[in-house]
Amino acid sequence: MSRQKTLFIIPVYNEAERITIGTYQHAFTFYKYIDFLLVNDASTDSTQTIIEGFESAYQNVFCINNNTNKGKAGSIRQGVIYANLRQYKYIGYLDADLATPFEEMVRLLNFATENPNKKIVMGARIKLIGNNVKRSLTRHYAGRIFATIVSQFVLKTPVYDTQCGAKIIETDLAKKLFKHPFYTKWLFDVELLLRFKKMDIQFANKTIEVPLNTWEEKRNSKIKVYEFFLIPFQIIKLYVNY
Repeated sequence: MSRQKTLFIIPVYNEAERITIGTYQHAFTFYKYIDFLLVNDASTDSTQTIIEGFESAYQNVFCINNNTNKGKAGSIRQGVIYANLRQYKYIGYLDADLATPFEEMVRLLNFATENPNKKIVMGARIKLIGNNVKRSLTRHYAGRIFATIVSQFVLKTPVYDTQCGAKIIETDLAKKLFKHPFYTKWLFDVELLLRFKKMDIQFANKTIEVPLNTWEEKRNSKIKVYEFFLIPFQIIKLYVNY
């Protein structure tokens, strides 16, 4: 197990009913070599109280609060900017509902430390014999269509699952990728790869997707139905800007 200093950023927005406090407490206790930064995206429920309770109880937990709602991309970027990244070898980010469990994030981290030539390690939600990936058929097929479009027309590089909310990024690269605001709200993961591609012709060799052993789709997604219909316009925006 890796013992290099790492930061996990977790954006939270109105998560009071979904945060599994015991699971978080276990992770904070067990993974003492990891710092956790919880970014409250202007929640209107008791989320802030919960995460500030974590911060008070654990030395490796920190929290910041956005004055206005910035969305997932903006919140993770705020976390990258806020953190004193010089003390971290890697940063990672994951969703607050823990669709990707902490154990899987640590497995991705271990893969990154064992393969230092890979600057971005991305979790991939692939249903395989023997693993525990649970995803609705609707989202699965929508994801395959989206991935095909992104691979062929945007990134022009084979990629299976850009939208998985579990990634590990080497700190020096993260500082560059998150330096400027993102053009899109929900496709910032694709934007990260586009930025990497623009700055490094070898980006595909320095990026890898690792199939997750466990991932479970959670209810009450923050993405509204109508926003799925806006994705083509966001893809066009990426195509134009990159």
